[in-house]
Amino acid sequence: MPPSTRVVWDPVFTAYDFGPDHPMSPVRLELTARLLEDLGVLRSPGVQVRGAEVAPDALLHTVHLPEYVEAVRRVSADPRRSDEARGLGTEDDPAFAGMHEASARILQASVDCADELWRGDVAHAVNFTGGMHHAMRGRAAGFCVYNDVAAAVQRLLDAGARRVAYVDVDVHHGDGVQAAFWDDPRVLTVSVHQSGRTLFPGTGFPEETGGPGAEGTAANVALPRGTGDAAWLRAIHAVAHPLVRAFEPDVLVTQHGCDSHQLDPLADLATSVDAQRAAADSLHDLAHEVCDGRWLATGGGGYAVVDVVPRTWAHVVGIAAHAPVRPTTPTPEPWREHVRRTHRREAPLLMGDPDLCGAGQGDAAPWFRPWEQGHDPEDAVDRAVLATRSAVFPSQGLDPWF
Repeated sequence: MPPSTRVVWDPVFTAYDFGPDHPMSPVRLELTARLLEDLGVLRSPGVQVRGAEVAPDALLHTVHLPEYVEAVRRVSADPRRSDEARGLGTEDDPAFAGMHEASARILQASVDCADELWRGDVAHAVNFTGGMHHAMRGRAAGFCVYNDVAAAVQRLLDAGARRVAYVDVDVHHGDGVQAAFWDDPRVLTVSVHQSGRTLFPGTGFPEETGGPGAEGTAANVALPRGTGDAAWLRAIHAVAHPLVRAFEPDVLVTQHGCDSHQLDPLADLATSVDAQRAAADSLHDLAHEVCDGRWLATGGGGYAVVDVVPRTWAHVVGIAAHAPVRPTTPTPEPWREHVRRTHRREAPLLMGDPDLCGAGQGDAAPWFRPWEQGHDPEDAVDRAVLATRSAVFPSQGLDPWF
């Protein structure tokens, strides 16, 4: 396949804006793009940076009810006409002018990426403006209006993909994507997240394994509060990697919400940028191993909009562009000066988190103990991993214990 990489960006994507007091600030997108530019990643050989048009209704209807799309359009034209029954105009998803157009553009961008991957025009694609994994067929939820990830997966299936694997490492359960393909044995959904017992959306438990005829195609690892780098990476490698290998997808789609970071204000896990980078790197390698490199990566959650989101997503793009950024790389001074000038605060000095993931680690990925070396029944994360493996692995012909 060609070594080129599609990266979605245009300042127009910052129009997805719920208002100045909302956690999902478009600042995180602008700072990510600026960091990528200042690092030189967007000028790497083969990188193609393009925006997207507003998706037509016919495309939106592949994953959303027509009446829901019409409701979004009405609220978008007049934000005073909230429709809380459909999740529009709520605290999580406040109505704003242009909501339909901004949301539909994000969805179109992910579908464009899927099209280019399937045609072989690019090897990898990244839409860090996307990853709206909570949006349901007829309802907005969790800061998500239209589900661009589900639309991209559906487009791949419609284009002829036999199987598509979706791996979600956002701190919140990828419920909207799971729901979209609950009964479809062609789609594997894997979500590694903080337990729904302690975090929105209250779902994503091991017993959620897929609908009739699709048993074993949904896998959920519900992690306890405080899970850090080693345990988080162990869970991803112990569940997502063997399942994707066994499923043998034609394309790997991943969601890289970075709200599992210990500085994120909306959740309770304790990972570092280095661990999030390592997870993305391993999923990139997995795409090359199982599906000829066909990899679509999206953004997602992440509400430490200066300290975490730009660095993590810059790493994802760098990996996809085959121009990885080392964790010990200093953040560019022009980017730090922009943060000082516009946000009146200091930005991180390095692209990694040496103070969070262990002094002296340098550019090495955080260490974790592979599952094959055994598990500890007294460890809460190992119990969560074993519960998921026991629920799903036999359906995929895998041994949950080893």
